[in-house]
Amino acid sequence: MTEPNASTAILDAAERVFALHGFDGASMRQIATEAGVAQALLHYHFGTKEKLYEAMFARRSDAINALRAAELDRLFGPEGQGKPALGDLLEALFRPTVEFGHEGQAGNLFSRVLAATANADDERSRTLIAAHYDAIARRFIEAFRRILPQLDQADAVWSYMFAIGVGMTMMSATGRAGRLSGGVCDDGDVDAVMARLVPFISAGIEALAAGRAAGMGGPPPVLSPRAGPGGE
Repeated sequence: MTEPNASTAILDAAERVFALHGFDGASMRQIATEAGVAQALLHYHFGTKEKLYEAMFARRSDAINALRAAELDRLFGPEGQGKPALGDLLEALFRPTVEFGHEGQAGNLFSRVLAATANADDERSRTLIAAHYDAIARRFIEAFRRILPQLDQADAVWSYMFAIGVGMTMMSATGRAGRLSGGVCDDGDVDAVMARLVPFISAGIEALAAGRAAGMGGPPPVLSPRAGPGGE
């Protein structure tokens, strides 16, 4: 096995093992066995388990965010003076992750890794998210405020956080939408997901902007929850 092929095989195996067992539950021995290589080769290419996890995480994250950045560049133009529609910005935010997440096993596995890392509060996870996602997040937050100047910084940040949370939930097909709808909904259909995800999030962001434009002194009132335990 050549070095580039060995490195790719190790990263693919690491993605599977980390997705199934988490960082703490995975071992270098498991990953070597999954990759079909000697454990020494993992240490040769990546050094430690921490460095291997970082490389595995960076491979998909950087590819996804390169697509997002390229689409933002296209939407705003070479001089940065464009004013795209909110729906176009949300397409740029969601489509790279949703499309990749629906690309078979690799997409499903990385969606698990990303969700686990994004929702963890340990130092390693916070560092990875900051290194690979904060820069593109700030670009989208700035873009929201440019096309909706009524949004203040807090609402723009919350808009991004709520949007990315929903987008991550829809990143890969789980079949739950089909179960809940009796087969009417197919969360494996990327275009069907995007056709609903984008206007849903757009409406929420536009509602915040409209409230600010109307002189609302704070966020909309919070309604008392009606759902019982397990209402999700």
